[in-house]
Amino acid sequence: MTYVIHGATGAQGAPVVAALAAAGKSVTALTRNADVVVDGAQRVIAAGYGSTAELTEAYRGADGVFVHLPVVSEEDRQTYARNIVAAVRAARPARVVFSTSGAPIGPETGGAAAALVSGLTDTGVSHAVITPTFYLENLLMPYVIDAVRERGVLPYPIRSDFPASWASHLDIADAAVALFDRPDVSGMVSVGQDPAITGPDLAEAFGAHFVKDVAFEQITPEQFRDFVSPLIGEGAAADVAGAYAAMSTLPDRSITPENSAQKLLGITPRTTGRWLTDIGL
Repeated sequence: MTYVIHGATGAQGAPVVAALAAAGKSVTALTRNADVVVDGAQRVIAAGYGSTAELTEAYRGADGVFVHLPVVSEEDRQTYARNIVAAVRAARPARVVFSTSGAPIGPETGGAAAALVSGLTDTGVSHAVITPTFYLENLLMPYVIDAVRERGVLPYPIRSDFPASWASHLDIADAAVALFDRPDVSGMVSVGQDPAITGPDLAEAFGAHFVKDVAFEQITPEQFRDFVSPLIGEGAAADVAGAYAAMSTLPDRSITPENSAQKLLGITPRTTGRWLTDIGL
């Protein structure tokens, strides 16, 4: 049984490769460079989101494909979504698991993630969609973690009273591997902490881990954009800032218990404290 993993050397794909390898599964890693060594993968293929032909060849005969869209401009993401759908339709892998990475998937949004979900449904191929809210790994960005260590504050562009169901890339990997083995579970699967936690809750967990006082610091989406622009580019940073600005009008970003990984897969995401321990921070 072979599983094809997008971004196999990246923050989301690498934990999926590791989890599949630990479960004794055969892994084909999709990367930009076929010469790279990917721990846990039996095969490495250079296949880009921009080529339907390369994706089709990579997906053909696969028992499962793990997909997520990279943080690039929305125009590029739309192109990539179309190419992925076309490749799935042509190659007919046995199962596809798509992580939205927290992007909105309502048809009214017109976004790339929504288009990919709709397209996968139209292919008729067995699939499931993992819907996280916020990634704990976002808190490892230098701007955030350095502030925790140096100033005793945890800065992030959400309100201090905004509950969210945070999850880690390790939790997404756990859910993805389970979904490959559970073709009876389809549709949306929410992955995240339940009950949801606030910024001050995050700061408290960081403080307990580092054995120091840590306070939550609310920053604006514009401040966050300025920080992430050098990392992901101006266009993608503007999109991210816009998403956080839109979220500021919402009461929360909590998972729906009815379609949670806890209920559908029997998987409980890590607490913030356990995550910090698991990554060896």
